[in-house]
Amino acid sequence: MMAETRTHTFVNRDGSSMQPIVYILDDDEGVRSSLSWLVGSVGLTALAFGSATEFLDSFDPGVPACLVLDVRMPEIGGFEVQERLKASCDHVPIVFVSAHGDIPMSVRAMKNGAFDFLEKPYNSQQMLERIQQAVRTAVIRFEATRRRKSLDSRLALLSPREREVLRGVVEGKSSKLIARELQIAAKTVDVHRTSIRQKLGSSSVAELVNDVLTHYGRNP
Repeated sequence: MMAETRTHTFVNRDGSSMQPIVYILDDDEGVRSSLSWLVGSVGLTALAFGSATEFLDSFDPGVPACLVLDVRMPEIGGFEVQERLKASCDHVPIVFVSAHGDIPMSVRAMKNGAFDFLEKPYNSQQMLERIQQAVRTAVIRFEATRRRKSLDSRLALLSPREREVLRGVVEGKSSKLIARELQIAAKTVDVHRTSIRQKLGSSSVAELVNDVLTHYGRNP
């Protein structure tokens, strides 16, 4: 059974808006209902599911989201759900909950990238605070992933020579040094630099270097 509550809008850097989702996956109907109400009380959207299959079929990777996930469920358990999400959409923060939690279980969850691990019965205010933190993290991760994918598609437009010049620019080398290393004219390097900025949509060399370093380190 799926329940939906009110929405709350987050604004991207470009001015567009999106409504993050708090997914709730627990086979206990009472837990689903209480968590849905809790999430809705602060104006967030909650989508609650009683089975992992239903959740995975309904999950939308195109929207920023976090997941409150029960560890023990029939058919597909919480850890398997975590692994499937990591393989397809690794930017979703997961808050695990369990009535049978132990240290090895929580360690396993955190090592696999869980946002937090709470034992049932949990404190409602603590849970709400962790969910709100997870939502903020989800929006940041989602935007970073979207920017990286956009940069991936633009980098694919570069020629092999332009990629060589870009590596030199990212390493802080001058046009003369890049030209000497590539055995081409410095003016040719400048032409390539201009083309690279245009293809990547960067207004300046500083913006170009910042975008590349943010997402790829020193190996674009």
